[in-house]
Amino acid sequence: METCRWIPEAGNGTEHLTLRSDGAGLFAQGAVIGDDFGAFYTIRCDSAWRVRHALVEVAGGARLELHADGAGHWQDGQGVSIPALAGCIDIDLTASCFTNTLPIRRLGAALASRQEILVAWVHLPALTVEPARQAYTRLGPHLVRFESLGSGFMADLTVDDEGLVVDYPGLFHGTD
Repeated sequence: METCRWIPEAGNGTEHLTLRSDGAGLFAQGAVIGDDFGAFYTIRCDSAWRVRHALVEVAGGARLELHADGAGHWQDGQGVSIPALAGCIDIDLTASCFTNTLPIRRLGAALASRQEILVAWVHLPALTVEPARQAYTRLGPHLVRFESLGSGFMADLTVDDEGLVVDYPGLFHGTD
């Protein structure tokens, strides 16, 4: 089991994560605290780091549950298909540094060349979800370029040996 923590470069808050692996894959539990909200999340991935289940709960508020088959098909917590997320393999929570690790680990060696992907982008604290186009490229052993293709935003993320984001310039940095 691994525990990580990040703090934002601006404003108040923190993200706390506990990560556990077992024979079936990865289980992540975390909390994100922002200036005006707090949220808890659990994300379950299979052994290939494909998201299979996510639960996000805003403290004192709404709850979002998503199920995925690992091949780009998503359902809500009641089993209703979400066609808008077709093709998304990963999930990206706003205000979470950890969720950038999911495609970094899943894509692995393929990151030697630029990889364009679709993610299920969950906005906190509203818990709305939409597809978002992103790209990842490995620039060095511990450096990965992240691009949000819809907005033009780009950042070079420092990662550790396990692919966990250590520094997200301008947004987050890990704590010891």
